[in-house]
Amino acid sequence: MTCTRAFHFSAGHRLLHHEGKCAHPHGHNYIAEITVEGALDKLGRVVDFAVVKQEVGAWIDTHWDHAFVINAHDHDLLAAFELRPEWRRFLMDGNPTAENMARHLFLTCVDLLEPYGVDIRRVRMHETRDCYADALSD
Repeated sequence: MTCTRAFHFSAGHRLLHHEGKCAHPHGHNYIAEITVEGALDKLGRVVDFAVVKQEVGAWIDTHWDHAFVINAHDHDLLAAFELRPEWRRFLMDGNPTAENMARHLFLTCVDLLEPYGVDIRRVRMHETRDCYADALSD
């Protein structure tokens, strides 16, 4: 049995060495869907949705919501952000594509939700209404 919890957040990014518009700083209204699998508890739940919100939602709010997700190798963008240390940022090892963000959140969810006895099956990261990437369990 699986269950899925969605999270809506806004963040900025740019893709270092991109050949088009995404080379410029811009933002998206993301949707992250977290799908977990496990046995049903005595109430008939895989996990309480509130637990997923508490753990994963808090992580997203702290690290990504209304922040700029930056490739740690994007020296020009990092230099611009050094001028404004109060601006929120999150560094990733690589471009903050939907694929890389999904993978990063997947691994984060494994750690955050491990105490609750569920397996992470999928993290789907919607960058736009029409475009998303999935990080899947093996």
